[in-house]
Amino acid sequence: MESVVTPAHEVHFNEVAIAALLQTLEQKKYSKVVILVDENTRALCLPVFQDLVPFTPDGVLTIKPGEAFKSVQSCIPVWEGLSELGCDRNSLLINLGGGVVTDLGGFVACTFKRGIDFINIPTSLLAMVDASLGGKTGVDLGTLKNQVGVIVQPQMVLVFPEFLKTLDQRQLKSGAAEMYKHGLIWDSGYWQALASATSFTTSAHIQTSIHIKGQIVTQDPLEKNIRKKLNFGHTFGHAIESYFLEAPRHGALLHGEAIAIGMILEGYLSHKLTGLSRVELDEIKRVFLGHFDRKAISSRDQAIIVDLLKHDKKNSHGNINFVLLQEIGTAVIDVQIAPHLFKAAFAYYKE
Repeated sequence: MESVVTPAHEVHFNEVAIAALLQTLEQKKYSKVVILVDENTRALCLPVFQDLVPFTPDGVLTIKPGEAFKSVQSCIPVWEGLSELGCDRNSLLINLGGGVVTDLGGFVACTFKRGIDFINIPTSLLAMVDASLGGKTGVDLGTLKNQVGVIVQPQMVLVFPEFLKTLDQRQLKSGAAEMYKHGLIWDSGYWQALASATSFTTSAHIQTSIHIKGQIVTQDPLEKNIRKKLNFGHTFGHAIESYFLEAPRHGALLHGEAIAIGMILEGYLSHKLTGLSRVELDEIKRVFLGHFDRKAISSRDQAIIVDLLKHDKKNSHGNINFVLLQEIGTAVIDVQIAPHLFKAAFAYYKE
């Protein structure tokens, strides 16, 4: 697989990734190199990585797995662990894991000693095509997603598709939701290719998603304008993900599962407000419901979810700003919506 190198990020695959890492370690001569994992990636991925890359880290730090532990409280033992290992401002943190590990690990690195280098090695499909890329780091506040963080690019991102063998179908589908989003906001041909594909994990698809995100982040690294398009489905999706986290009777949703619902809801709003055709709206709904079970969301649930929208990071001056579609492949940002349409969007999802 060919490397994807843009001003926004440097992504290498397989043997080239190994060579790039070893070259960086040789050139930068870090005082300490520490690997951050969660309990799952420590068991399933760390041994594979250590077989692939012939170097011995100065330490391995472990956090608990899952979105529920992406918090400031989880950062504290990692900061303390780096201190205990004698890390200084010339140290390197390697984040080996899914989106929680790369988000939290990046944030830890950006704040430890006011900033040390970090490298992301994503082990989930979601992290490979989205979470590990673009420099967004951070943690949640309770169940409110990504409320604290900074945008700092990793030194590089190293992708080993071998790690996808450790994932079940549910996790793979969750990652695929972000790949579908890339097609919806940027490339209708890519959307069609994914919609007819039998596998989400081909090298070509992974590279295409990485390339699309790199193009967007290069143009707008700090999310002042065009990068907001990457939040399609996430205004409702994050609120839904937060609600299901704090309502355990429903069972937690994976990130991509919540975003898929969000894309159907925001697709409906796009049909009503920004020109998305009914044919394309129904196509979006059909594709997502072909991969993700429809969730029962009562009127009471909807009211709580709508209230959670006020915490979305794109909001400004008290206004909730949505990313909507004009057509598949073309998105518009900063659309404000009359709340009465929210109920209609949920009704469309339930049909």
